[in-house]
Amino acid sequence: MKIKKILLGVGLALLVTLALFFLLTGKEDKNGGLKFVEVKKGDIFEKALAVGTIEPEKEIKVKSTIPGIVEEVYFKVGDPIEKDKPLFKISPNPTPLEYVEARRNMEVAQILMEKIRSERDRKVKMYKERLVSDSDMEETESRFNEISLRYKITQERFELLEKGRIQMVNRSVDSIVKSPMSGIVLQQSAFEGDAVVPLTNFQPGTEMCSMADMSLLRFKGKVDEIDVGKLLPGMVADIQVGALLDAKVTGRLERIYPKAEKEGNATMFGLEISIVDAGAITLRAGYSATAYVKVKDKKGILVIPERLITFENDKRYVETMGDGKITKKEVQVGLSDGLNIEIVSGLKAGEQVVERPPREIE
Repeated sequence: MKIKKILLGVGLALLVTLALFFLLTGKEDKNGGLKFVEVKKGDIFEKALAVGTIEPEKEIKVKSTIPGIVEEVYFKVGDPIEKDKPLFKISPNPTPLEYVEARRNMEVAQILMEKIRSERDRKVKMYKERLVSDSDMEETESRFNEISLRYKITQERFELLEKGRIQMVNRSVDSIVKSPMSGIVLQQSAFEGDAVVPLTNFQPGTEMCSMADMSLLRFKGKVDEIDVGKLLPGMVADIQVGALLDAKVTGRLERIYPKAEKEGNATMFGLEISIVDAGAITLRAGYSATAYVKVKDKKGILVIPERLITFENDKRYVETMGDGKITKKEVQVGLSDGLNIEIVSGLKAGEQVVERPPREIE
């Protein structure tokens, strides 16, 4: 009995499946695979696309003016740093020759200074006794001041080379590299133990870290020459960040570069878009992004999918369904966003436009 019931249930299931199959197949055959799209009112925005990255408006590369070895690092990447706060401590690392030369120059300058001091003291006594003229005394004083200054310079240079810091009358000079701005450390290039080449008029120096104010960000990208003629500063842009697909970032077009760049066979123009509103998300420097600059917009117009338009002798046509017949109609089109297209004339709201099935590739 159980076996008969099981067989009966399986048979009924097969009959239901076959009935549904023939019903659906018959319906599809009835329409010949055709679909119908209703003409509706909608909105279309013409946009120019630019591809680029999110970057800070102001980024500074920190370098040292003193040569040596990185002794201490006072930050971690991502830390907020206030202006003039210490970043690195540089330990002087002169070569033996540099050290000896600096010390010998200081000693020679000291000997010269002691010599001119003795001569000055002697002439002061002679001057009081009217044995030396005013001009001779002034010349001796000038030479003494000059040699004393040279000795002070050699002394400070040796102290800086040996200890890495000196205290002058109006300022202190040390081997601490300080933050040139208030911002966030983006990248660290020098670590403890690394040698540092100083920034001078003749060499670029070692880049130690980079900093930026992350509250001021912008989109920098490139747009195709086909679209660049439509753009004007001040236009609103929607920015889609690659890593944050659900984020809504709004910008405003600030600058279009006057010179094009070649990328393969394409001619591209650079542009900059300031970030106006990033919402609650945290933007990071280097995020890849795509900007859609709004060129034109039309609202409450008749629209259909652009794929339903066919071309014939420089005219545009669609197929409509009415009274059980398919009719070919010429239409005038307007604005397009790449997916939907504006119908200027030829169709009315509510009409059914035929969408034929795609052709099979043989």
